[in-house]
Amino acid sequence: MKSNPFTTNPYLTRPDLQNACISLLNPLLPHFSAHNTRIRIGSSTTRFDEDAAQIEGYARPLWGLAALLAGGASYEAARLWREGLIHGTDPSHPEYWGALDDLDQRMVEMCPIGFALAVAPGELWDPLTEEQRGNVARWLGLINGREMPNTNWLWFRVFANLGLRRNGAPYSLDRIEADMDHLDTFHVGGGWSNDGPKTHHQMDYYAGSFAIMFLQLLYARLADFDAPRGERYRDRARMFVGDFVHYFAEDGSSIPYGRSMTYRFAMASVWGALAVADVELPSPLTWGVVKGLLLRHFRWWAQHRDIFHADGTLTLGYTYANMYLTENYNSPGSPYWCCLSFVPLMLPETHPFWTAPEEPYPTAQLAPVAALHYPKHIVSHRGGHTFLLSSGQACHYAVKATQAKYGKFAYSASFGYSVPTGGYELEQFAPDSMLALSDDGEVWRTRRVTLDARIEMLDGGPVLVSSWKPWADVEVQSYLVPPAEGTENWHLRAHRVSTSRQVKSSEGAFAIYGCRRKCGRFLGELGENGDEGTLQQDGRALTVSQAGAVGIVELKSQRSGRVVMADPNSNLMHGRTVLPSLQTDLQAGEVRWFVAAVFALPAGAPGDWREKWANVPAIPAWLETVMRSA
Repeated sequence: MKSNPFTTNPYLTRPDLQNACISLLNPLLPHFSAHNTRIRIGSSTTRFDEDAAQIEGYARPLWGLAALLAGGASYEAARLWREGLIHGTDPSHPEYWGALDDLDQRMVEMCPIGFALAVAPGELWDPLTEEQRGNVARWLGLINGREMPNTNWLWFRVFANLGLRRNGAPYSLDRIEADMDHLDTFHVGGGWSNDGPKTHHQMDYYAGSFAIMFLQLLYARLADFDAPRGERYRDRARMFVGDFVHYFAEDGSSIPYGRSMTYRFAMASVWGALAVADVELPSPLTWGVVKGLLLRHFRWWAQHRDIFHADGTLTLGYTYANMYLTENYNSPGSPYWCCLSFVPLMLPETHPFWTAPEEPYPTAQLAPVAALHYPKHIVSHRGGHTFLLSSGQACHYAVKATQAKYGKFAYSASFGYSVPTGGYELEQFAPDSMLALSDDGEVWRTRRVTLDARIEMLDGGPVLVSSWKPWADVEVQSYLVPPAEGTENWHLRAHRVSTSRQVKSSEGAFAIYGCRRKCGRFLGELGENGDEGTLQQDGRALTVSQAGAVGIVELKSQRSGRVVMADPNSNLMHGRTVLPSLQTDLQAGEVRWFVAAVFALPAGAPGDWREKWANVPAIPAWLETVMRSA
């Protein structure tokens, strides 16, 4: 691959981020349609029509382009987006974007268009004729007469109207007010919102950087007519970021969790949006810390060159091109939602976000283990490993691989998560950080939704407790225990399994890169003095590779250790992974406790893996009491 300016950028200054934005925009230029209303990057398809997919390719880069222009930078090719806006909203033009249906994907793309009109009118509105402005206003206004999903999509109608209002065009204040009042009902507390009604429990990156908190902050900046609500959103943000900071690691990475992971560095967009909304930061955040969170995140992504095609356009995937990961709404243009993270380019170079010296991740000021009660996560930074324990969340519809994106016990910033590549065998199912059960040895079931989930304080520390049923006659109660001081690289999982049918079981640790450092071939056995390889024994399994060390040990029952070679491309981070696991069979009518100690030491984390692997934690006294009484 040719040198890509995005991957060689140092990400230290405002001009660096401007150049990064331009390095994403430039490769798109050859892919414009004849009249610049669409951008077609690839040939994969979506659940919605091809025109909408190519409009998505046109619209999503506007998040970055509009911020770039709003901050005073010039970009000659911006005229192409202006011409596309003119022709795409002209009903008499052959490249007209078309009328809207209910639940139309075009509604999503009206959000970046509305934002662009609001912040960069000098390039995208002022040069238009009155007739052209009328076409733009009428086309965006179509959203006010159509049904929308009862989710974060309602924000898209708000921003379409905001863009019109900021330019004196006809818009619907009634729609803005009604939608805003309804969106506020999604808030559950602490700055956290569900992605929909409170009957859902889905608080992933859509609650923060992908949509809800991010757009609340932009609303606080742009909706001067609704100042009290804007202040309420700033207050929410101050609470929210106290939790959200825990999803990021010292090296700039963040914990992949939930759907739409192909939006990549959109995960960090809230940090720039805080500056855009001039939020008074809560301790330990300062503008130097916030700036560091965003810029280190970009630097982390710059290490992953495989997020790009050879021509510099973004792939569908996470750290490499991967269609197994994607949802049915991901078009080749979808990844450009990542351009949300360029919003601080709106700010002048004199803003404190830009003038403050970059500061490191505030490790010393944060608890090493934090219980986040609204999303039902426990986050740990101990042992050089940032990861979360999770129970209780689920997408409200059957998103692809939903059990993998929401139902795992743990999600790691260093090791990513895995998704199934097929419906048979453990290798295809790739159940990292899951207890998988099968009654035929071919089809496996894991936790998808819980009967209940809660954080309990046991022996002075937080524990996630949940119950779930893979079948009506099989019930599992799971306890997830974060790392303790002295055994920082281990967390515990205890499961009480009650089954009325004979089942096979396999519990996975984190998936880890499974190839040799020098030759790239698959790992062999771990020798006594080896620095990479796999170990499979009764009651334990371990893998050591250039990505670090991952293992699992049974503390209670009889299980055999096995390292499963997961199907290629099942993991977000690495295309070739293996999965240290514990396996056993249960008989019909059996009730059994499993207690697994899960080991994880990322590459570059302090300490020697051999010493840490030998320091297996004991079962806590409170858990022994629970098991005796159950």
